[in-house]
Amino acid sequence: MWFILSFAASLILAILAYTQAKNFVTRRLRYVDAVQSALAPIVAGVAVAVIALPLVAFLPLVGVGTALSLGLAVGAGVAAGARAVRHKLPGY
Repeated sequence: MWFILSFAASLILAILAYTQAKNFVTRRLRYVDAVQSALAPIVAGVAVAVIALPLVAFLPLVGVGTALSLGLAVGAGVAAGARAVRHKLPGY
């Protein structure tokens, strides 16, 4: 039972992190050139994972896997948002 609850919490957090990162990049960082680099999703994902690692130590249902999946979701969201911005701009 605890495994199902922890998996559901991790899945919901990852989905929310992906959508928020993608929306943030497409709305707020549309004209920032640094987001268009290949390194931006990696930096964002690693930063979120490193910040989330100490936080999940205090939560009862989530663990290291949740922090890593959260970082992966943010990195994927940043990459998807940058790709969406590139496809909307003329000349790409």
